[in-house]
Amino acid sequence: MKKLLTVALALTMAGSAYAGCGVKIPVTGKLDSYDKEKKEIKIGKEAITLAATVKIIGADGKEAKIEDLVGKEVTVSTDKHNKKGESVTAKKAA
Repeated sequence: MKKLLTVALALTMAGSAYAGCGVKIPVTGKLDSYDKEKKEIKIGKEAITLAATVKIIGADGKEAKIEDLVGKEVTVSTDKHNKKGESVTAKKAA
């Protein structure tokens, strides 16, 4: 019984560490569309649901509205596990 509890505890701890690993996956490209109802953006063929706490940053480095970035080149930071967009940053003009 002790061994079983030890294994269960180890698995629980490993799962917790995995869930909160904080690994981000960047998605870069032209922001083709924004669906306000679904809270979803499209970059090429990839649809990304935005997190409730998403940060939107314009090319000037200031907070912006996602609607204003449609048609512009952006980088979206997505969570590796839940795939939600946590930040959208417009690329600065060259």
